[in-house]
Amino acid sequence: MTAASPPVIDLPPAVDPADHARLRRTYEPIRGFYAWLASVDHKSIAKRYIATCLVFFALGGLEAAVIRAQLSRPENGLVGPDTYNQVFTMHGTTMMFLFAVPIMQAMGLYLVPLMVGAKETAFPRLNALGYWVFLIGGVFIYTGFFLNAGADAGWFAYVPLSGPEYSSGKRVDIWAQMITFTEIAALIAALQTIATVLKLRAPGMSLNRMPLFLWAQLVTAFMVIFAMPSVATGSLFLSFDRLVGSQFYNPAEGGDALLWQHLFWFFGHPEVYIIFIPALGFISQIVTTFTRRPVVGYPVMVLALLVTAFMSFGLWVHHMFATTVPQLGSTFFTAASTLIAVPTGVQIFCWIATLWLGRPVWRTPLLFVMGFIAVFTIGGLTGVMVASVPFDLQAHDSYFVVAHLHYVLLGGAVFPLFAAFYYWFPKITGRLMNERLGRWNFWLLFVGVNVTFFPMHRLGLEGMTRRVYTYLESTGWGTLNLVSSVGAVIIVAGMAVFVVNLARSWRGGAVAGANPWDADTLEWATSSPPPPYNFADPIVVTSRSGLWAYGDEIPVLQGLRTDLPQVLVTTVMDAEPVLRHIHPSPTIAPFVMAVIIGAMLIGGIFTPWAYPAGLVAIGVPWLMWAWPRRRSYEHQEELKGTFSLEAPI
Repeated sequence: MTAASPPVIDLPPAVDPADHARLRRTYEPIRGFYAWLASVDHKSIAKRYIATCLVFFALGGLEAAVIRAQLSRPENGLVGPDTYNQVFTMHGTTMMFLFAVPIMQAMGLYLVPLMVGAKETAFPRLNALGYWVFLIGGVFIYTGFFLNAGADAGWFAYVPLSGPEYSSGKRVDIWAQMITFTEIAALIAALQTIATVLKLRAPGMSLNRMPLFLWAQLVTAFMVIFAMPSVATGSLFLSFDRLVGSQFYNPAEGGDALLWQHLFWFFGHPEVYIIFIPALGFISQIVTTFTRRPVVGYPVMVLALLVTAFMSFGLWVHHMFATTVPQLGSTFFTAASTLIAVPTGVQIFCWIATLWLGRPVWRTPLLFVMGFIAVFTIGGLTGVMVASVPFDLQAHDSYFVVAHLHYVLLGGAVFPLFAAFYYWFPKITGRLMNERLGRWNFWLLFVGVNVTFFPMHRLGLEGMTRRVYTYLESTGWGTLNLVSSVGAVIIVAGMAVFVVNLARSWRGGAVAGANPWDADTLEWATSSPPPPYNFADPIVVTSRSGLWAYGDEIPVLQGLRTDLPQVLVTTVMDAEPVLRHIHPSPTIAPFVMAVIIGAMLIGGIFTPWAYPAGLVAIGVPWLMWAWPRRRSYEHQEELKGTFSLEAPI
């Protein structure tokens, strides 16, 4: 079989309700609180991820509100310098490590298996482990914050400020260990995405038929694999310097303080694109659906994603132009920082061409897409400005950079994310969000973002530096700061409208049906919300147009069992069926393992003996996880000796 010649298939009538009931029992063998802890269903895990990230987003927003309240007028005494440093650090840490990256991956964990037509993600138990580790890390750092032991050296934790000489106590140690928690979770999610996209695609979904959303998730996953070890190594070295007296960052003992910046920003700048590239996938799918035509320039769009990912690893030094980096080296990074705008610009022009040639339906998701284009373009233009060494030396560490960063992240991540929430909310819940409240949500957020952050460009040019908790009235910065704080109130109002819309629509929204948008991707070929097994039979893909290529009946490939959690494994290039594989059953082992890992990493801050003890204890959940056991499925006795885990199709 080739991509151009799909397999011979049957076109069966509707699946027997008894088969649906059997599949449901197979994929939900247990219920109750234990089932909640033991669940390995990718949809359940992803919804927990999304909910947890939104809680952290709310906490980060409250911290931003404290910052804006403190800076709303000169010489304000709302909070002191120590509290301000903790709030400022927790805001950046929360938004970057506990919200932006994980929620983009969480959206992928929910949608990728559905969009490739799979019953489950590639490694269900590993997926559950990633969530529990992430949750423990986030709770850990916020526990420290509420106990007045919050990190206070900035979300980037520059040495020597974050080293043992200038930051005593356990504040920075807690921050460094939190990095370890989040990196473990991010790497697990990346492995899930890569394996699911490459090996569990529906028959016939060759690489050149994959939706752009899947390309974006796949590219991002590879970026995580290459970028995350850098910051994990840097935070490990920082912990060694603080806890065991190593000298990685101490120049007096042969170390190098700039080593931290190189390790951190080699991760930190690709991180922006790890956040941004999934958002590009959201935009492509939404534009396709609401223009009723495929995106213009599919090959160019895929190439632009790949080029953006590759180039993002060659930009990190533009965060370090004010250091002792050689001028010739800075020239190359200036060129790379400017050129990376080209592939993004190409994608924006492809979306505009699609809107021009299509018949746009102006629903809330498409409004957020237009907001993304406007806000992100402003952030991109200021990004080209700070890519120039002479300008960067003047604007470095000023509020101009704060404005640029927030235009890029809010425009390039939050607007597409809200578009995705409104677009895929019916798939997750089976109900549509309120359109009128959605438009209020959009306009309040759009106005609030511009009122809040546009004046910061002027503040930066007038000399207001980052990370100051107050300023003198004689500086003349009070009016612009007050305008920014008013804008923050508008943003809060927009977020409140979203929360109200979410709560009302979750229970009382209009019933969506399986495909309320008449979209083309496979997640809309199953019910809303999807059953535990996603699809009764694998769908056969015959065109890049997905569901739009079919008539009244969707072709499927039969042969998978209903009394076992059996999935179809396909080839990497052309998605030809090759194996049937049995997925593991739910187990509490990932939760137990995450608790032990959490205890080991947290205890390691106080005693090195936590590590050997943890490594020994982790063997117990590993045996629970991997030890072969007799399955408790219906008719299991009849299957002995008649079924192979890797039987060829």
